[in-house]
Amino acid sequence: MSVAAGLLGHMDSAKYLAKLDSLCTEDLSEARGGSDLFMAGPGYRIVSLAASHGLRTGDASQRVETADDVQALKDDLARQMNGRWGEQQPSWGMVTLRVRVERGEEIPEPWATMSILVDELDLWQPLGTGRWIALGVADKDDADEVHVLAVASDTDPP
Repeated sequence: MSVAAGLLGHMDSAKYLAKLDSLCTEDLSEARGGSDLFMAGPGYRIVSLAASHGLRTGDASQRVETADDVQALKDDLARQMNGRWGEQQPSWGMVTLRVRVERGEEIPEPWATMSILVDELDLWQPLGTGRWIALGVADKDDADEVHVLAVASDTDPP
């Protein structure tokens, strides 16, 4: 069984989508959250929808395979979200944003943090919510697990 299939075993697709829908309406003024909370601040919340287990000290080749599986899971969720909310914005590569941060430009959260964690984000602005919802795969830190991260933000991407 692939890692992505194992991750889906912990939370089925309908529960992932329900969590993503809830990000459209949750109060973002408080940093409270459940066990899935990755990071939060005024006007944003980052949650881990799924995470690998045991890769922090694991084999590098297993990490690459797992990252591919987690990417496939994120892509499947993105396809389903396109069906719910309409086509996403073009995928947003984080390289330019990382360069802007390195040059000293102040980038608002959660976008500054996401530029460090992921290579690209899938973005939606669900009609009538005034929010941005994003999905990305955090696999850049070898000392951490691989995550499918979901972001809700009241702040427009820079």
